[in-house]
Amino acid sequence: MDIQNASTVPSGNACCGSACGATAPASSPQVANLGGSAQRFRINTMDCASEESEIRRALEPISGIDALRFDLGQRVMSLSASPAALEAALSAVRKIGFDPQSLDRPSADGQDDSDHAAPEPLKSELPKLVLALALAIAAEGVFFLAADGLPARVAEMALAGLAIALAGFSTYKKGLMALKAGRLNINGLMAVAVTGAFLIGQWPEAAMVMALYAIAELIEARAVDRARNAIKSLLAMAPEEAEVRQDDGTWVRQLTASVAVGATVRIRPGERVPLDGVILTGTSAIDQAPITGESMPIDKGPGDEVYAGTINQVAALEFRVTAPASDSTLARIIHAVEQAQGSRAPTQRFVDRFAAIYTPAVFVLALAVALLTPWLMGWTWMQALYKALVLLVIACPCALVISTPVTVVSGLAAAARRGILIKGGVYLEDARKLKAVALDKTGTITEGKPRLMEFEPVDSATDHAQLASLALSLANRSDHPVSSAIAQGLQAGDASAVQREVDDFAAAPGRGVQGRIDGAAYVLANHRWIEERGQCTPEIETRLRAHEQAGRTVTLLASECGVLALCAVADTIKASSQKAVAELKALGVTPIMLTGDNQATAEAIAAQAGIAEVHGNLLPEEKLAAIQALQAAHGPTAMTGDGINDAPALAQADIGFAMGAAGTHTAMEAADVVVMNDDLRRLPETIRLSQRTHAVLWQNISLALGIKFVFLIAAVIGDASMWMAVFADMGASLLVVFNGLRLLRVRDPR
Repeated sequence: MDIQNASTVPSGNACCGSACGATAPASSPQVANLGGSAQRFRINTMDCASEESEIRRALEPISGIDALRFDLGQRVMSLSASPAALEAALSAVRKIGFDPQSLDRPSADGQDDSDHAAPEPLKSELPKLVLALALAIAAEGVFFLAADGLPARVAEMALAGLAIALAGFSTYKKGLMALKAGRLNINGLMAVAVTGAFLIGQWPEAAMVMALYAIAELIEARAVDRARNAIKSLLAMAPEEAEVRQDDGTWVRQLTASVAVGATVRIRPGERVPLDGVILTGTSAIDQAPITGESMPIDKGPGDEVYAGTINQVAALEFRVTAPASDSTLARIIHAVEQAQGSRAPTQRFVDRFAAIYTPAVFVLALAVALLTPWLMGWTWMQALYKALVLLVIACPCALVISTPVTVVSGLAAAARRGILIKGGVYLEDARKLKAVALDKTGTITEGKPRLMEFEPVDSATDHAQLASLALSLANRSDHPVSSAIAQGLQAGDASAVQREVDDFAAAPGRGVQGRIDGAAYVLANHRWIEERGQCTPEIETRLRAHEQAGRTVTLLASECGVLALCAVADTIKASSQKAVAELKALGVTPIMLTGDNQATAEAIAAQAGIAEVHGNLLPEEKLAAIQALQAAHGPTAMTGDGINDAPALAQADIGFAMGAAGTHTAMEAADVVVMNDDLRRLPETIRLSQRTHAVLWQNISLALGIKFVFLIAAVIGDASMWMAVFADMGASLLVVFNGLRLLRVRDPR
């Protein structure tokens, strides 16, 4: 049976069962896609990893289950199974106390409701818990104010019992299930502690413990929901309806989920773009902050891309839909972040391993206090039992375990809001360790929109128009940015240049293109290929150096007889690149340029950007080797590129950054971090966010362990009461949760 855990963020009741030995086996295979036959069920009482683990164990003996997936954040179980196995699975889940409810109604945005619907409102529990707290306070009042006597004791016990019944029913139910399964989660410990306190006559205190615990759990669950739902606020940015042109020319509003790829959609000023597309008519300013994090609107016109969730500000636009609602850039961002939320960061894995040892150890300590202290310290059996129960309340490391996923998810959401898509908590944590960043030149440091600066025939007596036609014909057959710049420049600057038919056209990766025109073979090649062909004469070298020293990339038109013309193309550096490089240096990160462009051009651009180390003339496999060398020389190294040509280097790097990747599937798949615009400053920003996330993680761990330690000592040698233990446990949990949520407010984590 294939198993995938889609989320590690507890919700509803943050009982932190994973801390208590209830994590799924590490060897469980995973499945990325459940397929179209999967059915989804909401389990409203599946609050934490321990309960998920119980369901897994219940389903393991059932044959016929092809795939099983959990989303704890939404309390959803997805099953792919035969009809008989499905019935058996649901029966097994119900037998252990859960009630799975089918979710098969599609939502308006074309996605399944189970992905994004909120759990049942937690606020409905609040009045009942407030009443329970009032009864517990009343029981305490009777204890302190009433005279000793049977009526007072009966009233005290009745008030306490009623408070426990109101606040503790769910806790008792889950606690008994956990204890029956042999798991020491917080519900099991609370059930034992409160029951024990009630049996030894500490009725008001037992009631206060249960009421405070239930209210704190409610508050904590709301806080956890805020972190878990932070990225899902993006869903509201895409309208549910779009105005679509029909075959007869009329315009009709329809659900975005039903709009076909290729349809024409109209948006008015002030409206949000409902789907990804390419503008057909109109020019307007588009606010792309939800996708790219850019603070300023971008002017767009015919041929430019628009993304779902962005805002049309100035004029009406018509665009052709290029992706369905379920596969828009916005939908892919949300999906990628949700998948990232499901991956365990290194600190989280450490905390889970630690907690799995810690909780049983404290349980053994509590047992030792109950059994040994009457002999060793002269306590009465009732005193010893009371202190042991206090230890049980303190025992479960909820604050410790819950702090890591909340902090990591908050960091991921904060990055997404800035147009930085981090595909896992591991990359968010590890970015702070980077010592070097390899930067591609074109499209990363430079604008990536080269222009033809000069077309220079080698022999001035040669027919200029004929050579321009040859270069234009070859360049127009390639989609490489340099070839496109040559073609556009020749078409715009030489009206006599005519495109001609090219036979046997082929691209040589990292070298150029070739083909036959009127039976003769020609190449449009870089300096390296011309050298390999043995056609680089001293005169050509001299001309090349002059252009390359000016920061131009030179492509050469050559026949079998020799070089015919030089095409000098220049790509300008981005305004943000210098600042980004300076910020990387300030963070102690060494920037290095790796490019397939020639060394002289690369050095000219690097000098403008402030980069000292430059490696030019690199083929894709040579970039891979360069990354390996940088890792050996510097340590953890990132690669920044377009996610396509640089795929080997991106894969080899400790962290791969894809630049300018809005709407590009390949970049999202190839990189670990996707920067949704072309701003290189997002790299140092990611490193700063990583540093801040790491600091908050260890603040939380220190707070959780410190508070636990103080109260454990107080419980053993001091005068800590049970309600103080609840404040220690749940107060620490709330403290670390709210501390982690501070990351959601980060705009630029300086």
